[in-house]
Amino acid sequence: MKRNYQTDVSSPIDDQDLLRQIAFHEAGHATAIYLYNKQKQLPPVYFQITIKALDRPKDNPLDPRLAYDHFAAVVEGGRLIHSLPVALIESAHYFSAAEQDAYRTAFEADMVNLLIGPLAEAKHVALRDDEQFNARLVNIDALHYYGGTSDLEKVYEYLDSFIAAGSRHEEKMVELFNKAFQFISSPGHWQAIERLADYILNNKENIISCEEAIAVLDQKSGTPRLMC
Repeated sequence: MKRNYQTDVSSPIDDQDLLRQIAFHEAGHATAIYLYNKQKQLPPVYFQITIKALDRPKDNPLDPRLAYDHFAAVVEGGRLIHSLPVALIESAHYFSAAEQDAYRTAFEADMVNLLIGPLAEAKHVALRDDEQFNARLVNIDALHYYGGTSDLEKVYEYLDSFIAAGSRHEEKMVELFNKAFQFISSPGHWQAIERLADYILNNKENIISCEEAIAVLDQKSGTPRLMC
């Protein structure tokens, strides 16, 4: 995952702050994969969270810019759609109206789930620093500064398949961003993200299974648990 956090060496990010940012980012992805998909009545999809320890490079241990890719809590799996030909969703020759709607919902869910990761990280940073958090201050481009570069690249890859007309991509991206922002603005969803982020940070194993993550997310919801 490409991360762009801080290029100013004079004011580096503390390791513990960085670890929490990454935990919130991946907790955002995982929470969305489970709760957003369930909200949209989509089928459960397998995912797991893989954790690697922080290991500063020996040649320059004090340079904060070199350490970011040496810690990773990465959500693996979790996508409903992997690859389809360009404009397949828009083609009535392939699917019935109901099938097109189902694929469209799955496509949008995958894209929203990708955006929720960096948005969750951005919200965590704003709350940590006692700053305002709204869609005007944290826009789509700002997600690059919250580990969102690769997430945005994947969303645009989806858009290439989802909408044939490139001129409509930005309009759709704004719509998806607003849906992602609405998701993390829900107190219940944010509390679930916080629980899972804490679980990631306190976890002693290299892998958090799908079932483990879902158990954490469902701790206070009282809703029936879906299996991966």
